[in-house]
Amino acid sequence: MSELCAPVGLVGRHARLEPLSPAHLAGLQQACADGDLYRLWYTAVPTAEGMAAEIERRLALHAAGSMLPFTVFDAEGRIAGMTTYMNIDAKHRRVEIGSTWYARRVQRSGLNTECKLMLLTHAFETLDCIAVEFRTHRLNTQSRRAIERLGAQLDGILRAHQRSADGTLRDTAVYSITAAEWPTIRTHLRWQLERPR
Repeated sequence: MSELCAPVGLVGRHARLEPLSPAHLAGLQQACADGDLYRLWYTAVPTAEGMAAEIERRLALHAAGSMLPFTVFDAEGRIAGMTTYMNIDAKHRRVEIGSTWYARRVQRSGLNTECKLMLLTHAFETLDCIAVEFRTHRLNTQSRRAIERLGAQLDGILRAHQRSADGTLRDTAVYSITAAEWPTIRTHLRWQLERPR
């Protein structure tokens, strides 16, 4: 298995990332029910009933070397969501940060910014990645705004890229941050975390 898939824990002030575990099931079920995120047609957030299968799916992808899944904990130690390194390309030192969702109670807080700062820092400074990607549905404006606030650049739109669970075609907006851009992005994310909300 590639070092890009090696399990790691990351800790900040607003959030903690732990390797995904079946032991996190109950907390993840509660988190996904906060805001009924699975009802958003343009996302793939699991239902409480489907959470065990989603954990199993992500852990299988980890075993295959293509994903490193995390459970996200908030500052109080409560499970708040999931995120991953995915589409891991060890040869070209690239990862995508995705399959991310958070309970409504932590949205628009410092949690997402800090999670992205920790994941990007680990990707660029420990794993020596040359680029980190972010992908989302073209019509998921909330996700696109959040990715753009990180400082990621839009690489383009993959038209009719995938078929969604409901049968509709998904146009995928692809963003990235490169290693050369990382020092400036790191300063920007640290500033975002420090400024008053």
